[in-house]
Amino acid sequence: MLAATGCGGGTADDPDTISVAYHRYGNSTQVDALMQRVKQQYEQANPGKHVSLDPVVAPEGEYLSKLQLRMRSAKTAPDVLYEDSFTVNSDVAAGYLAPLDERLADWADWDHFIDTTKQAGRATDGRTYGIPLDTDTRGIWFNRDLFARAGLPADWAPDGWDDVLAAARRVKQRFPDVIGLDLPLGKAEGEAVTMQTVLMLLHGTETGSLHDGRWIAPNAGFTEAMRFLSTAVGEGLTQSRAQIADAQYDKKLRDDLTRQGKVAMRLDGSFASGQWESAGWRDWAETMSAAPMPTRDGGGTVSTSGGWTLAMSASGGKQDDAFEFLTIALSRDNVTEYALSSGNLPSREDSAADPRLTAANPLAGFWLGLLEGTHYRPTLPEYPKISEEIQQSVLDVAGGADPEQVSQRWTEQVRRIAGPDETRGG
Repeated sequence: MLAATGCGGGTADDPDTISVAYHRYGNSTQVDALMQRVKQQYEQANPGKHVSLDPVVAPEGEYLSKLQLRMRSAKTAPDVLYEDSFTVNSDVAAGYLAPLDERLADWADWDHFIDTTKQAGRATDGRTYGIPLDTDTRGIWFNRDLFARAGLPADWAPDGWDDVLAAARRVKQRFPDVIGLDLPLGKAEGEAVTMQTVLMLLHGTETGSLHDGRWIAPNAGFTEAMRFLSTAVGEGLTQSRAQIADAQYDKKLRDDLTRQGKVAMRLDGSFASGQWESAGWRDWAETMSAAPMPTRDGGGTVSTSGGWTLAMSASGGKQDDAFEFLTIALSRDNVTEYALSSGNLPSREDSAADPRLTAANPLAGFWLGLLEGTHYRPTLPEYPKISEEIQQSVLDVAGGADPEQVSQRWTEQVRRIAGPDETRGG
């Protein structure tokens, strides 16, 4: 029904109304609050002009599918859309997104965006199709109280994967009912399984990447990541297999358990504290600390970054109005307010320097510091399908499959998706 009605209920024929599609699901209402605010600001600045907001209430994977379905027709495509950075290239290849470079060249605020974050909306053709609303980094959240009672230091800084596993084992030995290391593993967690779990491991291996001009398959680093997960799940250090299979685990139970002191470590993003704040856990900083994720053998650290952008439909006939909406939505004040409410990192340098950010989140500086040298996903048209195969591999390993065999199957799927000429071993 959503695809049939399109965005905004017939706004394509109204020259004075732009439609805006975005994601609203679960505990995350910050995007909706932002869009409501920008709608009001835009309409006040442009008398006679209107914004039709069209929140899509669905899990992230379904949102992206519904959005792409709408983009196939000018009659149903939104003028402005909330676009995940990892789908930019596939949507550009499909002809769905409008390039923004000429408009950005005349927008003075573009110089205030963090250079690293600009990668999020840049396609392989070198042009920019999305303006970053936010960004994030990833590391290990850990419960200082649990660590202290298990004999681990408050300034814990692991140097290698063995240190992470050793800490999880130590906590589990002392507190058998506590999850030693929580990380995205379930089918319902979708892209988080790829980006937050596998790539955080893979980037810390000697192979170090999924793609370096060609897709790396077979991939020794991928196999090492599967072995790590097999060990962690097999030893009962992670959430249980029942929790991994629970589609609601990520929506509420994970945060509930963390707040109750039942999770020692979480391989998670900078945004987690924003989710805790939204759920009413205001004093999380009295319990939780964070450390960088180490490389496999130590001597270095790893982070991955993503984030969402705001983009314009290539088929829209109201691109001047749509771009003005983007500039209002991505003003310094709105980016700052969104960062404060969501817990995500701001995409703008002037917003990152706002003292309210550190006041609201004492670890904001730590997470922002991880942007230097962070890794972005290879947002190529093949990536979404390859990511789905990564997620299936994790499900197989979590279910007890042999990591070597899983890695071999993944290699075969990558070569099928990308083609043998676009792959290499490494």
